[in-house]
Amino acid sequence: MKHITILALAIIIASCNQSKTSESEESGEGKKLVIGATMLSMQNEFIVSVSDEMEAKAKELGVELITVDAERSALKQVEQVESFIAQGVDAIVMNPCEVEASSPAIKLAMNANIPIINVNSETSTKPTAFIGSDDTESARIAMKYIAEKLGGKGNVIMIHGFMGQAAQLKRDQGAKEVLKANPGLKLLAEQSGEWDRAKGMSLTENWIQSFGPQINAIFAQNDEMGMGAVKALEAAGLKNKIIVVSVDAIPDALQAVKKGVLDASVFQNARLQGGTAIETAVKAAKKEAFEKEVLIPFQLVTKENVGEFLK
Repeated sequence: MKHITILALAIIIASCNQSKTSESEESGEGKKLVIGATMLSMQNEFIVSVSDEMEAKAKELGVELITVDAERSALKQVEQVESFIAQGVDAIVMNPCEVEASSPAIKLAMNANIPIINVNSETSTKPTAFIGSDDTESARIAMKYIAEKLGGKGNVIMIHGFMGQAAQLKRDQGAKEVLKANPGLKLLAEQSGEWDRAKGMSLTENWIQSFGPQINAIFAQNDEMGMGAVKALEAAGLKNKIIVVSVDAIPDALQAVKKGVLDASVFQNARLQGGTAIETAVKAAKKEAFEKEVLIPFQLVTKENVGEFLK
C-alpha cells in the first residue's frame, strides 16, 4: 500500500513538472528564437553565399532560421513576410527584390511589432536595420578601374541587374558619376541582364553584332553577367581586346581574374553581410542594443591581389 502511495505521488509530481514546462514554453521562457528569412533568388550565387552565412551564424547562436526563396518576385516576398508574421517569428531578415515593391513588407512587420532587417539590398521604407554595402561605391570602383585602363577615352557598355532593385539603381548611379567625370568615355549601350549569366552572354553577343570593334570595355553590375560577357567575347575572339569588370567576387569570377580572362571584380563580403544580419536580428528580437546601419566596404580584385581572396 505504501509503495502504491509513493508511486501515485511520483506520477502527480511528474505531471505537475510537465505542466510547468509546457506553461514555461507557452510563455516564451527558454524558447528558441525563430527568424524568418526571405531571399531575392537562390539561383544567384552571391545570394546563396549570404544565405549560407546566415545559416551558419544562426546555428552558432542557437536560433532557428526558416529561409524561403522569393524567386525575384516582390509580390511573393511580401506574401512570405505575411506568412512569417502569421507564424509568429521573433524577427525577419529580408533580402529585398525591389526598392519600392518590397517596401510593404517592412510596414507589415513593423505594424506586427516584429523587427525586420534588410540584408544586402535596400527598400524605400526604412527597416529596423540595414546590413550591406554602399552599392554606389562598387560601381565607382569598377568604372574608375575601366577609366584608368582606357586612359580616360573609349566606348563602354553597361549590363544592368534586375531593374528597380537597389543594387541596380545604385550601381547605375555610381557608374554614371565616373562617366560624367571622364567625358572621354562614352556609354555605347546599356541594358538589363537581370543578374543572370545566360542573359549577360546573350546581350553581349547582340552588342558584338551591333558594335564589334567599337567596344572597349564592359561593366557588368554583377559577376554572373560579367562571366556571361566573357564567354561571348571569348567565342568571338575579342576578349583580349575588351576590358570586362564586374561586382561580387564570387568563386568563378575569382578564378577568371586569376586566369586573366576577367580583368577585375569588386569584392562584396557575403560572409560579413549574412553573419551580421543574423546577429542584428537576434539582438533586435531580444531588445538588446544594435547598429541600425552597417556598411561593409567593397574592395577591387585584380590579378595582382586575387590570391588574398581565393579560399
